[in-house]
Amino acid sequence: MITNERQYRITKAALQRLEDGLAAQDARDPSPQVDPRIHLAMREGIASEAEQLRGQLHHYEQLRDGHITEREITSLRELPTALIEARIAARLTQRELAASIGVAEQQIQRWEAHDYAGVNLERLQSIADALGIHIH
Repeated sequence: MITNERQYRITKAALQRLEDGLAAQDARDPSPQVDPRIHLAMREGIASEAEQLRGQLHHYEQLRDGHITEREITSLRELPTALIEARIAARLTQRELAASIGVAEQQIQRWEAHDYAGVNLERLQSIADALGIHIH
């Protein structure tokens, strides 16, 4: 999951490298020493990875650009992802969220990187409140 603009740029660059690699592979004939099935499997693997990155980029863009405004979770296991998505949808940086709840930006980065593991319920509620999340 892409959680910030830096990761977005890195993912976009990685996708470009994969697409360039696919184009280069398609432009040349397969090596006679490589079984055509292996060549095809390698290409499909790269294409699959590119498709996953496209999906992550699209999801981040949808959140960031305000096209996703609601999310229903069916398990508390989904709460960390919902909090990260809510921050992105609110167009808040990790720094801005940190300032609004009185912690360092690095703390938000760590919490998000570890899916809010070990964060107590009171802190999770303060984050949800800062993001304007309504829990039903």
